[in-house]
Amino acid sequence: MIIRSRAPLRLGLSGGGTDVSPYSEEYGGCTLSTTINMYAYCTIIPVDSSRIEFIASDLSQRFETESKPFLRIDGLLPLHKGIYNRIVKDYLDDRPLSFRMVTYSDALPGSGLGSSSTMVVAIIHAFKEWLKLPLGDYDIAKLAFDIERNDLELKGGKQDQYSATFGGINFMEFLGGNKVIVNPLRVKQWIKNELEDSIVLVYTGQSRDSSRIIEEQIKNATMKHPFSLEAMHEVKQSSVRMKEAMLTGDLKGFVECMESGWKAKKNASSAITNEKLNEIYDFAMKNGAKAGKISGAGGGGFFMFFVDIVRKVEFVEAMKQKGLMVLTPKFVKNGSEAWQINSL
Repeated sequence: MIIRSRAPLRLGLSGGGTDVSPYSEEYGGCTLSTTINMYAYCTIIPVDSSRIEFIASDLSQRFETESKPFLRIDGLLPLHKGIYNRIVKDYLDDRPLSFRMVTYSDALPGSGLGSSSTMVVAIIHAFKEWLKLPLGDYDIAKLAFDIERNDLELKGGKQDQYSATFGGINFMEFLGGNKVIVNPLRVKQWIKNELEDSIVLVYTGQSRDSSRIIEEQIKNATMKHPFSLEAMHEVKQSSVRMKEAMLTGDLKGFVECMESGWKAKKNASSAITNEKLNEIYDFAMKNGAKAGKISGAGGGGFFMFFVDIVRKVEFVEAMKQKGLMVLTPKFVKNGSEAWQINSL
């Protein structure tokens, strides 16, 4: 028996950062996102050798040990170990497992597409399928959040785990008491087509560690820094306005929200943009882009641009000539999935 799972990566269209505590706890946050045809993958192969083996093939990392109920968290594959520890503790009464796990992602950590949290969701869903765990969508997303933010003490928000689990286009609300409400949006197909064909991802060539940016946002929210708080309020409002524009097919309004949201987001932390990112943005705007923003916390990863469709080929060619990698993602509606096959 082989267990497989996959979970989709997400594009944060608006509102990113407002899902991070303490801002979300005190003021309430909201984000607008869509999942795309890029995934995190997990395969579990149960074995009888009383061994545990993790292989992250995209990271060229491997860990192996005898079966035990707790794995020490260190610098090697902490996500894999943290998930295993929690599954064994919460659902197996500390009974160790024996298996071989292989994971990889279509986007490396630091891409700004929620790759780390998406991998956590994929691994949890694989364990759910294998062990028949009583976990619904909200349960999977919440467990993924708890493992990352509480068990492993990794800085970040909540939208990535819920986006990967639920899939599709969602307007998500983040309220006090760590309450999350996922509102799937019924967007007309012609609007989806127009947005999908207009959005182009451009890799900045810089992987980034989002923790520094998030730590600054947390500090500013805790200290109630007025300039930063006002920026976050504007980011949140742009998310609400963008949702309305998307539902009504107001493409001009959608572009304006992306532009205003990016301007506000840059005011939330000094590390969100830099000279190179500003150069890429300016170059894109001169070659067919109408608006753009960094996907994720900022500081690097992928730029997301809304491009004039009739200039899309010209835009893509200009970016490639500048030495930048370009992706044209497609929207997907399904969230994380898992299944079993017979041994190959």
